[in-house]
Amino acid sequence: MRAMMSRFKTILESRAGMRRSFDGMKPQIADSAYVDEAAVVIGNVVVEEDASVWPNTTLRGDHGRIVVGEGANVQDNAVLHETAELEPYSTVGHSAIVHDATVGERALVGMNAVVLDGAHVGEGAVVAAGSVVTEGTEIPPKTLVAGSPAEAKTEIEDSHLEATADRYVELSRRYAETSERLE
Repeated sequence: MRAMMSRFKTILESRAGMRRSFDGMKPQIADSAYVDEAAVVIGNVVVEEDASVWPNTTLRGDHGRIVVGEGANVQDNAVLHETAELEPYSTVGHSAIVHDATVGERALVGMNAVVLDGAHVGEGAVVAAGSVVTEGTEIPPKTLVAGSPAEAKTEIEDSHLEATADRYVELSRRYAETSERLE
């Protein structure tokens, strides 16, 4: 137990965060992307330009490729596993899980929501907080779904989602430029 705690302390003190290779695969992170040092990024993971990955997030590319598309954001405590794709400017909210699924361009997965294997969240769609999108579900573009299992509630006519992703691109730039680790 002491050896494990000592290793964990060494990792925390390294300030490098948790970026690890797995089975010969190394994460690929664009220069303009923001990956917080408290995020865990393992294996076959691609983080594209202007994307952001926030504290305590886990991107575990050990059973498939994870892609965080241009300008997409993965918020605090979220988990992406298996083959997961976030298309450009999509949002995965705090503590959400995307497991072997696709989130369309400018779509939003709300806080504590779960998107399961083979599901596809359409462009500009919203998965309400706490909802569960079951295996193989196809959510149409610009549709709000809610519940467990998630069901369509309404069509989204005027989406404010563009502003959400754009705000996170700007916020990630501010973090990269102005935040510093305190001793």
